[in-house]
Amino acid sequence: MLSTYKKKPAIGLNGFAIEGWNAIISLLGKRSIGRCVMAIDCYTGIDHEELQNQFLKLESDLFIHTKDLFISESEVEVLTARFMTDDVLFGYNSNISLSEYFDLDKLKAAQKSVGEASGSVIIFGHGAQLVAVADTLIYADMPRWEIQQRMRRQEATALGIDNSREPFSFQYKRGLFNDWRVLDKHKRAIYHNVDYWLDTVAHDSPKLIDRQTFYAGMDKAAASPFRVVPFFDPAPWGGQWMKDEFALDASKVNYGWGFDCVPEENSLLLDVNNIVFEMPSVNLVYTKSSELLGKPVEARFGMDFPIRFDFLDTVNGGNLSLQVHPTTQYARDNFGLHYTQDESYYIMEAKENAHVYIGLKTGVDRHVMMDELDKAEQGDLVFDADKYVNKIPTKKHDHFLIPAGTIHCSGMNAVVLEISSTPNLFTFKLWDWQRLGLDGKPRPINVQRGKQVLNWDCDTTYTNAQLVNNVEVVAQGHGWVEEKTGLHNSEFIETRRHTFSSPVIHYTQESVNVLNLVDGEEIIVESPTDAFEPMIIHYAETFIIPAAVEAYCIRPHGLSEGKECITIKASVRI
Repeated sequence: MLSTYKKKPAIGLNGFAIEGWNAIISLLGKRSIGRCVMAIDCYTGIDHEELQNQFLKLESDLFIHTKDLFISESEVEVLTARFMTDDVLFGYNSNISLSEYFDLDKLKAAQKSVGEASGSVIIFGHGAQLVAVADTLIYADMPRWEIQQRMRRQEATALGIDNSREPFSFQYKRGLFNDWRVLDKHKRAIYHNVDYWLDTVAHDSPKLIDRQTFYAGMDKAAASPFRVVPFFDPAPWGGQWMKDEFALDASKVNYGWGFDCVPEENSLLLDVNNIVFEMPSVNLVYTKSSELLGKPVEARFGMDFPIRFDFLDTVNGGNLSLQVHPTTQYARDNFGLHYTQDESYYIMEAKENAHVYIGLKTGVDRHVMMDELDKAEQGDLVFDADKYVNKIPTKKHDHFLIPAGTIHCSGMNAVVLEISSTPNLFTFKLWDWQRLGLDGKPRPINVQRGKQVLNWDCDTTYTNAQLVNNVEVVAQGHGWVEEKTGLHNSEFIETRRHTFSSPVIHYTQESVNVLNLVDGEEIIVESPTDAFEPMIIHYAETFIIPAAVEAYCIRPHGLSEGKECITIKASVRI
């Protein structure tokens, strides 16, 4: 089967872009003549050696690497200890500022040296802009998914600490709870100062764009439909559907996860005169939050993109772990989160015997169940999930609503489009079916945390009435029907399903819209006023409509013209 799913979507624009170290160093060399200060600030995950070796070619009179101005690693450990906690997986969201990583005496000495320098000065590393106000500021950015790949290969170091030899889970925990928050705060403060953006995702193949091109890309993305770059990962329970449907690497044992709208971690591609520049898509959230999210959504969530779409593939795989997500209050108290991971399962595909576990069976004795989960966690008992949890057969286009506190998991032989609020990692596994992780080790179980957030009122009656296919027709016209499919009234996301064979007009209604083509081969998204370029979407592709778009039209296109297509749309309830 020939896949139509586009794995490298890009925003096309005209602007300034160059590639290759020779071209970049030549350009910057012309800006480092005479008395000038050049700063190369950066995110974690960059190859410090590669970048330092290249920027040393500029032959400055003074070269400063900010790592030499930092406090010691042991002091960084102390500084961040309260956010790292003793938990294997979970920390607490950091409020540290990057300036706290600098040794004040070393910083003052460096600043004095910069002030006394008679020629060119280069400052390289995290927080370079904090050492001196640069005449030319370059930012070497890095998407989080690429950082995670480098962590797994032990190629990445943390902020102020070389933890590259630690297990991936420890590296990720430090990045998620501390380093990325510290560096995002710093980056938000210097966006308007950056002269050039540097993409070093591909080793020894850098790309550089200027400030004008960067903002041209942000402006275009904030005013038109766009897609971020999806990424895929295997799982202990992973399946085979995405491998075929999306033409993924056939040599991989499986693919369990497909993340196609998690802007904190996805990349955004700018195709600038056929040079493809990669950056974190969160840059768009930070620079164009009002236009992208909508003013009411921004007022509620700040510069957080609150909607997440991802795939869970268990076709010819296994059950996910039986799990629960924390309540909002628990997430605030224990992790420093403003909101929690409410979610839903929209069934993209369902093979024979596909099912979902959701909600407790009526009459469950909580004390007996928790005692058995405790014993199962210790390996003293095989937990019987079917005894306690509703096991519901499922078919394509079913929609299961999963407010925080609901026990749940997808069973085997299904493809789930998970529509949820954005916080990630915050899953408390209660039972993992006696299996090991892909690393051959048991995955952490969190029964003690889970028992504090389980909604014991979510029994069979409640589940069937409120969480399973709670569908209502809200509007219809010639060749189209709009249905409300959720989410639950305790969740802030609204979902609407459109079944159509003729054009449908949508309105963003002051909220960012996230959509997926859940049935049909191809559609086209157009502006009723020609305000943006038309965008073609293929089956299973997720796309984002900024709130600023206001109105857009979707109709079947190409091989789907005249045929029935179905989209699912999520927005924030205002």
